[in-house]
Amino acid sequence: MARTYDVVVVGAGVTGAATAYFLKKAGVERVLLLDRRGVASGGTGRSAAIIRHHYSNPMLVRLTMDGVSILKSLPDETGATSGFNQTGWYFLVPEDLMAGARENVTMQQGLGVRTDFVAAADYPAWLNPDGVAGVIHEPDGGYADPVVATESLVKGFSDAGGDVRTNTSCRALLRTGERITGVLLDDGEVSAGAVVNAAGPWSHLLAASANLELPLRVVREQDTVWQARHADDMPAQSISNAVDAIYLRPLGDGRYVIGRGFPKEYVDTDPYNFKETEDDAFVSDIATRAEGRFPPFAGAKLVHGFGATYDVSPDWYPIVGAREGLQGYFDASGGSGHGFKIGFGIGRRLAGWIVDGTTEDDFRALSHDRFAAGKMFQQKYGGNRG
Repeated sequence: MARTYDVVVVGAGVTGAATAYFLKKAGVERVLLLDRRGVASGGTGRSAAIIRHHYSNPMLVRLTMDGVSILKSLPDETGATSGFNQTGWYFLVPEDLMAGARENVTMQQGLGVRTDFVAAADYPAWLNPDGVAGVIHEPDGGYADPVVATESLVKGFSDAGGDVRTNTSCRALLRTGERITGVLLDDGEVSAGAVVNAAGPWSHLLAASANLELPLRVVREQDTVWQARHADDMPAQSISNAVDAIYLRPLGDGRYVIGRGFPKEYVDTDPYNFKETEDDAFVSDIATRAEGRFPPFAGAKLVHGFGATYDVSPDWYPIVGAREGLQGYFDASGGSGHGFKIGFGIGRRLAGWIVDGTTEDDFRALSHDRFAAGKMFQQKYGGNRG
């Protein structure tokens, strides 16, 4: 491995992989992508990977639009499938969120997103409508295989001459004054013109190694996988269900990932040491909520469950980009549980920022500088619903 690079990207989840991929596409010669384990081995690999454009902020809508475009183009660009299934997405809205939902739909339509409310007479047969004030449909949403999609990015990066090093821990950032100059690995120092901290739930620990504040909570998440007995009557689309605070997305062959959404209790955890299996109480709660909302789900069999982590920022929006007064360093973390779909667009725009030294004002607003300036993001719903 070379000891000097133009850019070192720490973390081979979707955001780090996308950043590295687009750095090579922009012509950056020497780029190193590191991961302490493997590609998509952290939060990305355990993401539900639901694709939806429904956000309260136009910038995140555009980032998702970028993500859909990139997912659709990856097979032609890399020769590898992206695992994208454009089956559509539904959002089940309770009465207290309807005003915000209407505003969001209008904004998203203005940006070119195909989205609208479904007439009550046209509600899908699989839906129990009790307590549902509105149903929003996006035909261009859906879901992806998060590992396959990230591996496609890394393949494209590697094929273009990028250097990928898995099972390689980044022990610290190297800092001289107000400049980050590289990284410390187990086998010594590596110099870099710029370092991208895309280490997910470990990002704040890496930042702290250079006395940089990065305000992230690391919380334990759970998901469950079920085999539906009546799969032919179950939805083919991904669903965000704000009425019962659960989400659902197909895996194929009658299997579904189902997890809990906001609002819920968030439990802080150690990213190096957390329970990676499901809790019995969680499984029971998911079954009750899912059976009540989706009648064909009754009698489904639990296949397995798993634990994962979210790296959560104070306002649930990612922390991305350069910092005022600090050279050679770029944040790329704080996905807060909805980072997969926007990670592709973040990577493309962040790569441009690194190469050109500038970016659009709305993307720059994601910088860590927003906290000191008191310019945190506001949204219609709360949590990672956007």
